[in-house]
Amino acid sequence: MPDFPVRKIALHIEQVMHEGGPAPATPRLRGAAMAIVANPFAGSYHADLQPAMEDLKPLGLTLTDHLIAALGGKAGIDGYGKGAIVGENGEAEHGALWHVPGGYSMRERLGESRAIVPSAMKVGGMGTTIDIPVGHINAAYVRSHFDAMTVSVPDGPRANEILFILVMAKGPRVHSRMGGLESWQVKGEDGLR
Repeated sequence: MPDFPVRKIALHIEQVMHEGGPAPATPRLRGAAMAIVANPFAGSYHADLQPAMEDLKPLGLTLTDHLIAALGGKAGIDGYGKGAIVGENGEAEHGALWHVPGGYSMRERLGESRAIVPSAMKVGGMGTTIDIPVGHINAAYVRSHFDAMTVSVPDGPRANEILFILVMAKGPRVHSRMGGLESWQVKGEDGLR
């Protein structure tokens, strides 16, 4: 049973007031919850990684709860994404351990959410940035919610660590005007429309 002791949890919240045009009636909120953990697989190859996803589920729920609270509650959260940066002694596949615990934790806490949780991962050193893709929680084709949030932690991940990240948003991009399926048109039946 792998152990992923947490060294640090960080939260980053943004209020987007405008993008050069008129201010929206309500600022857009988006935030990231991040955890730097020890990587028990760093430094050597391990053929069977999947069981470790189960060990990360409590961390997924903890980060989800922190992020929902920081965004003022789950009401209005309509975008999400996840990702990981693996320290230099690990491999990108160690970041893929976050797919189930990160995605399903947000879905469990948010309730109705059928769309795939967009994801990104990479290997990098301390202070590496990553763009976490964001999409609508119920319909992948809602263009107004296609976005990314750039995140990093200055002192991580260290070589034998992983930085796990969850991102959520309230509202579309400010001044979205690219057409397509609008959030009020979402049926939420298949995760696409």
